[in-house]
Amino acid sequence: MKIAGVIVEYNPFHNGHLYHLNETRKVTSTDVVVAVMSGSFLQRGEPALVDKWSRTRMALQNGVDIVIELPYVYATQKAEIFAKGAISLLSSIGVDELCFGSESGSIHEFQNTVAFVDSHEKEYNERIKYFMSEGNSYPKATSLAFQSLQGHENVLDLSQPNNILGFQYVRAIHAQNAPIRPTTILRTKAGYHDQELTDTKIASATGIRNELVSKGSPLESIQAYVPEPTYNELQQYKETYSTFHGWHKLYHLLRYKLLTSSPVKLGSIYEAEEGLENRLITMAKTAPTFQDFMVAVKTKRYTWTRIQRFALHILTETTKDEMRPALEDRAPYLRLLGMSGVGRSYLNEIKNSLPVPLVSNINQFHHPFLTTERRVNQVYALGFTGKHQEEFLMKEYKTSPIIL
Repeated sequence: MKIAGVIVEYNPFHNGHLYHLNETRKVTSTDVVVAVMSGSFLQRGEPALVDKWSRTRMALQNGVDIVIELPYVYATQKAEIFAKGAISLLSSIGVDELCFGSESGSIHEFQNTVAFVDSHEKEYNERIKYFMSEGNSYPKATSLAFQSLQGHENVLDLSQPNNILGFQYVRAIHAQNAPIRPTTILRTKAGYHDQELTDTKIASATGIRNELVSKGSPLESIQAYVPEPTYNELQQYKETYSTFHGWHKLYHLLRYKLLTSSPVKLGSIYEAEEGLENRLITMAKTAPTFQDFMVAVKTKRYTWTRIQRFALHILTETTKDEMRPALEDRAPYLRLLGMSGVGRSYLNEIKNSLPVPLVSNINQFHHPFLTTERRVNQVYALGFTGKHQEEFLMKEYKTSPIIL
C-alpha cells in the first residue's frame, strides 16, 4: 500500500484543507492518508477552537484515514521542533510521501533551500544570532540571515509562514534520514494569517475563528467556508457546550498564575528568557482581557506567537526541564485518535512491526510526554464550567480512538 502523510491542526477543518487533502490523494496516488494533528493546544500557543476528538471526526468524515496526535511537547513549539516531532511520527508509521501546502508550490525550491542552508549552516546560525542581537524576533532574524547570504538564487521566500513550515519539514526529513518523499501544492486564496472572510469559498482557519470567537458571529456566517461534515460537527459542539474554546476562556487563570507566582518560578518555565516573565507580570496587573494583555506585552523582538506560547507554558506549568527531551529525541510513541476502515486495515497490517508503541489507551502506557499531555488537557478542560468541565476532565482517559 502507498501511504501519504499530512501535518495539520484542522482548527477547524475548512474548504482549503479539503482541497489540500484531495490534491494529496491526486498527486501521490495514495491508498492511505495519515494526518499528524495537534491536540488541545496549537503551534501558535492557542487553545483549539473545539477539542481534538471533534477535530478528529472532521478529519475522518472529510477523507483522512488515520489521525495521530502530535504531542504537546512538539505541537506548541517553533517550526523547527514542531516539524521534527511530526516527521518522526510519519516516519514511524510508514509514510512514503509528505504533501504540504506552501506559498511556493515548488518542491525544488524547498530542496534547493535546504541544501543551501545546510552548506552554509555555521554562517547562517551566526547571522541569526547577529540579527537577534539587533533586536529582531527569531523568525525575522532567520529571514534576514538567509537573505544576507550570497548565492541563494532559486530558493524560497522564507518570510512566508507555510514556506517556513515546509522548509522545516524537508529539513527534518533530511536530518532524520527518513524514507519520505516530500511534495508540495500551491496554497490558494486566503493567506495563513488572513483574519477576514472573503467572497470566495476559501478562508483561513484564522479568519473562521475570528468570525466565530472575536466577532461572535452566528455559525451560519462561516457555513460557505467549511465542508458539510465540519459545519455539522461545529453545530453539534455549539449546541452541546454553548461556546467555542479560546484564550478568552482561560485568561483569568493565566492572570492568576502571573500575579501569584514568583519571577524565579516563572523563570523556570519553557521559553522564559531575558526577564520576559517580568514584563508579563507587569502587564497582567492592568490588562482586563487577553487581547489587551497581548497588545501590551508584544514588542519588535518578541512576536505575538512567541509571547502566546510562553503564556501557554506558564498556564500549563511546562518547564524547561520537561521540554528538553523534545529538543533532543524523536517522538517515542504513536497515539491513535481515529481511523477509517481503510486506516484500520493498514494498522492491523503493520502494528507488529512499528518501531515505537501504538497507543490507543493512555491508561495502559506510561511516558513523561503523556504525563504532560494529561496535565495540559486538564487545563484545557478548565475553559468550561459545571458538568461540561467534569466531562472534559475525563475525556482524556475515557475516549477511545474514533472509528469511522
